[in-house]
Amino acid sequence: MIVNKPLVLTYLYLLIYILLSSGVILYNKWVLSPKYFDFPFPITLTMIHMGFSGAVAFFLIRVFKVVSPVKMTLEIYITCVVPISAFFAASLWFGNTAYLYISVAFIQMLKALMPVATFIMAVMCGTDKARCDVFLNMLLVSVGVVISSYGEIHFNVVGTLYQVTGIFAEALRLVLTQVLLQKKGLTLNPITSLYYIAPCSFVFLCAPWYVLEKPGMEVSQIQFNFWIFFSNALCALALNFSIFLVIGRTGAVTIRVAGVLKDWILIALSTIIFPESTITGLNIIGYAIALCGVVMYNYLKVKDVRASQVPENISDRIAKDWKLEKSSDTFTPNNSSDNNGGGGGGNISSSDMNVDEEAPLIPSSRLSHFGRTQLSK
Repeated sequence: MIVNKPLVLTYLYLLIYILLSSGVILYNKWVLSPKYFDFPFPITLTMIHMGFSGAVAFFLIRVFKVVSPVKMTLEIYITCVVPISAFFAASLWFGNTAYLYISVAFIQMLKALMPVATFIMAVMCGTDKARCDVFLNMLLVSVGVVISSYGEIHFNVVGTLYQVTGIFAEALRLVLTQVLLQKKGLTLNPITSLYYIAPCSFVFLCAPWYVLEKPGMEVSQIQFNFWIFFSNALCALALNFSIFLVIGRTGAVTIRVAGVLKDWILIALSTIIFPESTITGLNIIGYAIALCGVVMYNYLKVKDVRASQVPENISDRIAKDWKLEKSSDTFTPNNSSDNNGGGGGGNISSSDMNVDEEAPLIPSSRLSHFGRTQLSK
């Protein structure tokens, strides 16, 4: 029996991504929940992640020279990195705070709103156009989320507002990543993105931490277990790198299917690990409706990307034919452009990938054309 090693490796990377993504979410919930580890300081936890990731990226770039830093000017840093880092910090802050109030299962259901938020922000920023078919999909997703919320037994307004605000902050961050970084012609891989964005996000989190969490930490009995926080930050960092491996070997459809599969696995696991998070029939019906909208939306986006590539290929072929007619030499096709699938994912452009707040800073240009669409710190 012949084993297709590249295919096996691809599925292994997908499995690692699903396990790490689910693990980070469940780990964060366990650390923050008053019923378990009882560390109710989400901003502090986020700052630990950002500080650890920034330090690792610094050593990989400056000490071990694994990758080279990009040509970053002060003007690009202020106009691009700073606003992107601000919204990245906000999405992590609000997303992690939601764990204090609502269940992991309900959070995953609310995350179905991610395509809606991204589409709205893209239209507002002028990177996408309002379309009737996409609008109907967004309406279907929204109706599904409303039904799911209505069926939530432990519905909490504060937690829901935190999660939805985090989703919109992440959507704006993704659109700004495309609008700002792509205009400057910058491409960042996960290491360089962490190197530039993580420290800046850490600084942005200092102000809300000082006002909201520092006073509480001074008067409360805090459990600080070094190995708990170290392993938690290590998992978050590993998730970023696993996404880099996955998007280098798969296409948009595979990534989105993996994201949907991960959400269902996470919802099921959360009810086992955290018995207090009960799922009702109305929850499932609402989420299934929202998921139908997400699947249809993803199909439209993949279809748009493929359609946009057709004129390019035709024009390239015309250009080659024209050169052939003008030259007496025998035309030899360039096969290098035909072999860029599979494992070719050297640089990752700042356009799109679906990972949520547990997640990656930089997505892949092989996905949607206006920023990350729904796949899921």
